[in-house]
Amino acid sequence: MTATALPGSELLAHLAAHDPRFRERTAHALLTVEKRLLDCAADAPDPRVAELVGHIAAAGGKRLRPLLVLLGAEFGEPWRDGVVEAAVIAELVHISSLHHDDVMDGAELRHGVASVNALWGARLAVAGGNWLLARAARLAAELGPEMVRFQADVASELVEGQLREMTGPGEGEDPVAHFFRVTSGKTAALLAMAVSAGALHAGAPAAHGRALGEYGRQLGVAFQISDDLLDLVAPASSTGKELGKDLAAGVPSLPVVLAATDRRPAGAELRELLSSGPLDGPEDRRRALDLFADSPAPAAAAAHLGHRLCLAREALGVLPPGPARRALHALCDYVDSRVARTVDAGHRSDQQTRQGVGHADGNG
Repeated sequence: MTATALPGSELLAHLAAHDPRFRERTAHALLTVEKRLLDCAADAPDPRVAELVGHIAAAGGKRLRPLLVLLGAEFGEPWRDGVVEAAVIAELVHISSLHHDDVMDGAELRHGVASVNALWGARLAVAGGNWLLARAARLAAELGPEMVRFQADVASELVEGQLREMTGPGEGEDPVAHFFRVTSGKTAALLAMAVSAGALHAGAPAAHGRALGEYGRQLGVAFQISDDLLDLVAPASSTGKELGKDLAAGVPSLPVVLAATDRRPAGAELRELLSSGPLDGPEDRRRALDLFADSPAPAAAAAHLGHRLCLAREALGVLPPGPARRALHALCDYVDSRVARTVDAGHRSDQQTRQGVGHADGNG
């Protein structure tokens, strides 16, 4: 596996652009994590099961959670035993959650390839996700009781967040506050665990571990908001997911919640569209996307995103300066700009495609 083909290498290059030695050292650690991750997936006794549980891992991705483990470890002794395994555990739990999320959402794409449920069906996808979670638990047991607690706590928060999302806000509960409760468990908990686990296994001071955990939780909420915005504005050519897939499935993302509270006629129309369940027809989906684009929701969601990133940056203030802290700050910058960057890249790609088709047609 070459450095350029390594999942996570593009993100790492962005975060450590001005420190080649740090980037090279972290890339080497990330390669070790990647090999161990794929070995874990191939560890299933039946080759058919190994193919299923290894499908999403082999498709790549940002490897944000393993990278956070490695960055957290930089505040202690990053070469210590257990750091690589903690990074593998974080990604196994994440991939397990993707299996379940794609079944819940009926998603057909993940990381630009067919989802597990699209290839093998929902029942096998769920079973494969359970296998990955069990594999993570076995690895955690090898690292000791503290990692077992970390892994058990984050699994509990993931499930509770999913249940909160499915049951919806309670009577009289503010939908926006409910969204943040869901996201704190469903998305942010794993990022907080990842960066804290890296610090733990590297022997970092407890105060640094707590600050990193707060950073990870705030960053996780911000990442979810940016993902929600991308679902509504970014073309599939840029994200590997269908535009408006979460919206069509009825996922109550922050932008949708904010748009549905719009008191104007457009808000009422959007609420009416969403109240009838998943948007199966392409015309309904297109109309809902148009209503969202014309609402105040994108700007309001972006303001929430900026606030969470501000809190994440503040949490880093107690950490000693160095390349890892700079990389964590750069990650905040990355999240802040990824929506505009992805949409812009998608539009350029679409224009090039149209120009290419026109050129081909013109030459008969």
